Amino acid sequence: MNVMRFFCRHRMNAGTPTRRVLLLTLVMASVCQSSAVLAIDADVKGVRGELATNIRNYLQSLNIPENADTQSYSAEVTQRVQDALKPFGYYEPDIAVSFQNREQVTVDVDHGTPVRVRSVVVRVEGAAEDDEPFQQALQASPLTGMEGERLLHTPYDTLKSRLTALALERGYFDARYRQSRIEVHPWEHAAYISLIFESGERYRFGDIFVTGSQIREERLRKMAPFDPNDRYLATDVARYSQRLGDSGWFRSISVRPRLDERARKSASPMVTSSPDVSVEGPDGKRQNFQDDIDAQERPQQATVPIDINVTPEDRHKFETGIGYSTDVGPRINFGWNMPWLNDRGDSLNNDLVLSGPEQTLTGEYNVPLANPARDNYYMRYGFKNTDRTESDTRSFESSVAFGREWRFENDWIQNAYLRTTYEDFTQGDEEDKVLLFIPGMSWSRTRTDNTRFPMWGDRQDILVEGSNNAWGSDANFLRTRLDSQWIRSLGENNRFVGRATVGATSTDNFSQVPPSLRFFTGGDSSVRGYEYETIAPENSDGDLLGGKHLLVGSLEYQRQVAKNWWGATFVDAGNAFSEWWPDELKTSAGVGVRWISPVGPVRLDIAHPFDSEEDSWRLHFGIGPEF
Repeated sequence: MNVMRFFCRHRMNAGTPTRRVLLLTLVMASVCQSSAVLAIDADVKGVRGELATNIRNYLQSLNIPENADTQSYSAEVTQRVQDALKPFGYYEPDIAVSFQNREQVTVDVDHGTPVRVRSVVVRVEGAAEDDEPFQQALQASPLTGMEGERLLHTPYDTLKSRLTALALERGYFDARYRQSRIEVHPWEHAAYISLIFESGERYRFGDIFVTGSQIREERLRKMAPFDPNDRYLATDVARYSQRLGDSGWFRSISVRPRLDERARKSASPMVTSSPDVSVEGPDGKRQNFQDDIDAQERPQQATVPIDINVTPEDRHKFETGIGYSTDVGPRINFGWNMPWLNDRGDSLNNDLVLSGPEQTLTGEYNVPLANPARDNYYMRYGFKNTDRTESDTRSFESSVAFGREWRFENDWIQNAYLRTTYEDFTQGDEEDKVLLFIPGMSWSRTRTDNTRFPMWGDRQDILVEGSNNAWGSDANFLRTRLDSQWIRSLGENNRFVGRATVGATSTDNFSQVPPSLRFFTGGDSSVRGYEYETIAPENSDGDLLGGKHLLVGSLEYQRQVAKNWWGATFVDAGNAFSEWWPDELKTSAGVGVRWISPVGPVRLDIAHPFDSEEDSWRLHFGIGPEF
């Protein structure tokens, strides 16, 4: 009806003369009115719960035209009610139908004696007989224990679908059902179930065929999480696709096993009768019977090739952005990324970030190794100029690092590097120029269920690095830092966020350690309520010097108050210090709001510092993901 009305309006706007428009409008309105139908509203009596709900679902799609004889639809209503009861084992109900009008009907149902299961034969044969997921599916299905119980079609269909899905997931592409039927004898209220699954041989991965790639095909093949002749797993195909996507080399990716297309039916909101039901009367005649599904033609070898079709990513990509945080104020960033430079897949990324107190230019050149998804060499370089009066820091830093990165299956990323840093700095009343050669190791891991706004996740970062005069550095030190953040939820409306950071430095001449390697705290992501990096040891004039050690912790509770809005309350504590344990921890508490925007959470916090003589509260604002 809505389609017809739209058509009428559309035609009138097309410039038709007035008289013809009026005539067409009257004709179309008459058609729309005469063909108007409404879904029927059923009042179900005699049964309740899932039986009544299923009857209403079956009748919902029944539409009776205006001026139609409602009694002529009684037979159809009766048939639909019978069909709605069969999946629950009721095959001989008594049904009375009474129409109030074409939109309302009352059905009085006596479901009668249920059909009960006399015997159940369920088993898996072939190579899958010893495959654990198939045995788990059989053990978890209520179908195997239905003997003597009321017949329900759903457990049968669920198990059958599960076995079919497992066959596709685990490479049993010649699988068939040697028997698949529910034989119902309504006249004796009995049913006989037989579900015998013949899996055939399990396929193995075959050759990988690549089309459209600008990267050497050998590199793409080595990214596969499987080897040729490994047993087929659909999850390995998905992991392969993800690895190719994570490389950044391609704009589009298709990874498919070379199989025949199989049609899929969408799920219905109604509980329907199993298509394998055979209703047998006293004369032995069967109807709607399916059994012995034909096997597909078996290839000569039980292997499945993998076809990869890719479209190269643009060779140059540019990104610009504007942001703001109370730590650095407004900032502008510009990125120039080259996802691939040659057929080896080398890449180059450059980022320029400009704000009032800090200006940073960084770059990274990556050289993937034999398995590009796991290992690569890199060169990182950068320049950073800092002028922060609140932390008494002025510094110009340039650095270049050469390193090796490993990505492990357990999500940990390991880095080993050698960094050369030159820093010209003034920190409080200390001035110096230092050249450092710093070998180091780092480990990191991030896990989330949703990168934009996770309800579960955690992140760990571990760093160990040092410098020594023995290899030409101007300072001796050994430095470590451990960061951890976690997110957990209770239900859908309660979220908990915790953070902890520990840092330590061992050195015999702290004045030669540049500000970039000293510890400061305070600000949006550490101890809120205090200005950015203003918590640290001071000299006799009150100038900040930075600390050898660091200890920071935070605990936050968030509660959802609207669809994309959350309220928050938090407690932060921490300090940077020169001894092995702080004399005190600066503490703050506050409240805030979180808005889940398309680019990630927008955070607004009001924090009260308990140990500040200058501020009674401070506003903190930030945009972007938490991890």
